[in-house]
Amino acid sequence: MTLDVKNSPSTRRPGFLLAVLALAVPPAGAAGGPRQAPVVQNDTGGSAVFWSDPTHSATRDLYYGPGGKEHEPHGPFTFEKEDLDGTNPKFVVRDPDGVKWKVKLGLEARPETAVTRLVWAAGYYANEDYFVSDIRVAGMPAHLHRGQKLVGPGGEVHNVRLKREDEKKIGIWQWDKVSFARSREWNGLRVLMALVNNWDLKDENNSVYKDGSQRIYMVSDLGASFGSASRTWPRDHAKDNLNSYSHSKFIRRIGNDTVAFQAPGRPMFVYLVNPKEYFSRVHLERLGRNVPRADAKWLGQLLARLSPQQIHDAFRAAGYSPEEIQALTRLLEVRITALTDL
Repeated sequence: MTLDVKNSPSTRRPGFLLAVLALAVPPAGAAGGPRQAPVVQNDTGGSAVFWSDPTHSATRDLYYGPGGKEHEPHGPFTFEKEDLDGTNPKFVVRDPDGVKWKVKLGLEARPETAVTRLVWAAGYYANEDYFVSDIRVAGMPAHLHRGQKLVGPGGEVHNVRLKREDEKKIGIWQWDKVSFARSREWNGLRVLMALVNNWDLKDENNSVYKDGSQRIYMVSDLGASFGSASRTWPRDHAKDNLNSYSHSKFIRRIGNDTVAFQAPGRPMFVYLVNPKEYFSRVHLERLGRNVPRADAKWLGQLLARLSPQQIHDAFRAAGYSPEEIQALTRLLEVRITALTDL
């Protein structure tokens, strides 16, 4: 079954001061700010799709993910342009077949690749993401606004995520203002984000893509995962940090009919140095609260169909070491069991 929505609308002073100073300096290239994508609401014409029943999830290939082996990227790659949206360094490249790929560098490359596979396995739509340990990009400019230190001689770049760019993005969607809000599947997506500790659930991280007469709704930025349950300091503890993920709390509270999750949590107070950014995230806590127990259990049952090997494959595809794969798989299985036991 496809969910089809018609016409969808302080601590020690020296360390604290250093942290504040670091946060007060905006990232290179951010002076003009990112472009704001239009919000898609009550869009007429065609239908909106959000989730499809993953009836064959037990046989899905979580190594290659939604794009499959046939769409796996291959070089050589040529630089097209830099992308200054978001907080992570990104740029667009073109392969020999003319297909464009968005290259994401930094801490989000591995977790985003893994989470797209888990999201897809649960029946939600996801981008075609691939992790590549080494690529060489021809025509790389002498200076990038962001991520220059991650680019080696001759355009060598390591440990990147490549996202296929031939999909037509037409805007973003807002969590509380879509027709499928508060449906079982909408609640399930909230649970899935808590499962992987994705604390960055801002509306601008949700995308709507045009595919023929359909509008496909998805969470398209999943990189702030597998770390702490909120935006913590230092920054590298908040995403792709096995120690943070293993020590974080999953379920905050279980009520008679609802369950509350720890993620997304409130940002650390150090981020108050940027009040607008801080308060834009505080309200995200609501997305992890008051989830119907039945809907959380439903999502757990969907994921329980996956074999340990499939979960292994999702992390293996994202470049994790054998030891990390074992640990992450076990942590995920424990959390899935917590959901099925609700």
